[in-house]
Amino acid sequence: MLPSLILASQSPARCKLLNAAGLSFAVEPSDFDEDRVRHDDPKQLVEILAVKKAETVAARHAEAVVVLGADSLFVLNGEVYGKPEDAAESLQRLQKMQGNMGYLYTGHAAIDTGQQRQLSCVGVTEVYFAPMSETDIRRYIATGEPLACAGSFALDGLGGLFIDRIEGCHSNVIGISLPLVRQLLAELGYAVSDFWQ
Repeated sequence: MLPSLILASQSPARCKLLNAAGLSFAVEPSDFDEDRVRHDDPKQLVEILAVKKAETVAARHAEAVVVLGADSLFVLNGEVYGKPEDAAESLQRLQKMQGNMGYLYTGHAAIDTGQQRQLSCVGVTEVYFAPMSETDIRRYIATGEPLACAGSFALDGLGGLFIDRIEGCHSNVIGISLPLVRQLLAELGYAVSDFWQ
């Protein structure tokens, strides 16, 4: 019998991506305290956090389930950005990002409790920002969108207007790489279509 698929995240963007891909899944936020994990390497940090979130949710289930965990960070000029604390922090970030290029890292974890197997990987996408006027930056922040996103921007929202191009997986920037989800499920022995609605 096919195990249930669970997303260990309450991110609306991640849910939207998986829904658009036709996947049938339950949403179960991990509520893992991300401040418990420190690491200097952003790539390793997002992978560890994705694993911790998936492990937290997997531990709640006695039945066989497949849990997907994800975590994202944006890196610009060696500075690591998660979600901004407030509008002032978002303003400082967007002023630095405009006309610049940064890296969006998303850690992915898949835990199959039935097989007692755990896999993880990291997607990296280059994001090139258009020059932005001070007016556009302030108006964008006033929408509230940047305050809910790693790096203070959403590719799939208003922020997409200020991104000239990306190199790499676009869904990785939005919050979870669909190609990596497919690959992780395949490594666990499933076809992604097994989980279609």
